[in-house]
Amino acid sequence: MAHEKRIVITGLGINTPIGDDLDTFYANLLAGKSAITRWKWQKNENVYSKVGGDLSEYDVKGKLGRLRDRLPADMHKRARVLCNKAPFSTSLSVLCAADAWLDAGLGEGGDPTRRAVLVGGHNLNERYFTANYETFLHDEPDYIDSMAALHMLDTDHAGSVCEMLGWQGAAYTLGGACASANVALRSAIDEIRHHDHDVAMVVGPVLDFSQMGVHAMALLGAITYESFNDEPHKASRPYDTRREGFVPSHGAGVLVLEELGHALKRGARIYAEVLGCTSTSDGSHLPSPSTDGQARTIERLLRRAGVRPDQIDYVSAHATSTPLGDLSEVNAIKRVFGDHARKLKVNAPKSMLGHTCWSAPAVETVAAMLQMRGKKLHPSINIDQLDPEVTLDVCANVPVDHEIQLMVKNSFGFGGLNCCALYSRFDPNSL
Repeated sequence: MAHEKRIVITGLGINTPIGDDLDTFYANLLAGKSAITRWKWQKNENVYSKVGGDLSEYDVKGKLGRLRDRLPADMHKRARVLCNKAPFSTSLSVLCAADAWLDAGLGEGGDPTRRAVLVGGHNLNERYFTANYETFLHDEPDYIDSMAALHMLDTDHAGSVCEMLGWQGAAYTLGGACASANVALRSAIDEIRHHDHDVAMVVGPVLDFSQMGVHAMALLGAITYESFNDEPHKASRPYDTRREGFVPSHGAGVLVLEELGHALKRGARIYAEVLGCTSTSDGSHLPSPSTDGQARTIERLLRRAGVRPDQIDYVSAHATSTPLGDLSEVNAIKRVFGDHARKLKVNAPKSMLGHTCWSAPAVETVAAMLQMRGKKLHPSINIDQLDPEVTLDVCANVPVDHEIQLMVKNSFGFGGLNCCALYSRFDPNSL
């Protein structure tokens, strides 16, 4: 039986309110800088949600200008044409993918039919859709965007990224609520191992929230809206006793996965090795967190990879800042790791970034890769009074020196859609 192909991460792209390049993003994470402000796009005062991580005024043209001398001329032209016509979220997918392509140093060579694009997310251009719908209903039907029939489709992200890159391999979208980008990662692994691709790009796009969308989440009791409208930087507070719900946020993250031999042949820089990605469900459509389901997912992930729980040293937590969700995950970690749980380092990227929803696994994996490279973990901020039931080392309020060897990235979506990934520091002696 042939040995299973080994897969590594060779490129990263990021766009959040605290950084649209890797160095700025990592520096602000270490500094404990919050991405959360008052929403700029939110115009209806009757909508409960007032705060979030806001990229709605992001300077797309300015970013294109900064990429002009870095991208090949034909690729930059395609990016410019696409972004000139595309909705906000699709434009940021294109730009973030360009950053990841550059970071991976892929160049224009290689077989374009062996390079795949997997997009993690659904209902992505929500605000664009509702704006056109309002124009259709209340103004004049012919005034809607003539490209709306295409741009309203989530597949437009995959098609646009492929067009910009000139790639012609597999391209599709995968939805798994807040686990979406990890679900896309799981399929990217399969594309390389079983479907003749050398490279697969995982795109975690910005979820462009609509007014109705965030209001519905507030009515559901999922997001914060009562206590921190005047202090938005304090709103996202995983593990703190005053947490009251997650903070919806814009953010895009892109990962370039590559077959190890292909990466070594071209002398690629390797961030980490991907050891596995496991998906399960709780068998329920409700957004109630399940310790059983979360523990079962992590246990299955480790078992399939042949890794013992006591070999893991770091967990990038899902930690959304909800009263039930944070404890559910903490209890799942305790169940899986037993006494070793006390030795783990755990932190909460959403304490600074807010919850970027479908893209969160990709955005937070970019953060984890930078922490692995930098050998310093970012803090979990806003822990003024640690919940007494949180008995793990959650890197409260200060960065921590730590050299990650083996790490788990948790993601748990609404409706009990769980997907967790496993990464290791790449060891050249393992060849």
